[in-house]
Amino acid sequence: MHKTAAGEKRKALQKTARDLSRDARALQKAAKHLPAARQEAQRLHGEADAALAEAEALKLQARVEDLTVWRMEKVKRTRKGTRTYSYWMACWREGDRTRNVHLGSTGKMDAEGARRKAREMKAEALGS
Repeated sequence: MHKTAAGEKRKALQKTARDLSRDARALQKAAKHLPAARQEAQRLHGEADAALAEAEALKLQARVEDLTVWRMEKVKRTRKGTRTYSYWMACWREGDRTRNVHLGSTGKMDAEGARRKAREMKAEALGS
């Protein structure tokens, strides 16, 4: 997958959850000698579970954001000369295939509109 904001946030949350789980396990071992450590370990386990749940929720969003939008130019020869037409295209992975999609004319939508439309189309294609 390419780097996306949601993907990077997801990775950071997973790392935080791993660190919290590691600290909680260490406190569980120390709980034999310190009774207060058991409560702290349970609190850390709860935080780790919450971070993992949030990271899992970001998984689909990161997948929807992972697409490429570009401007395609097509040159057509006519009797009057050559004309250049440009339009927005997007591509993303679906399983083991790459899907290329025509989004619309560059005159009718800007880059952000094309990106928004591509995300909507990809979300629909993914079934979410």
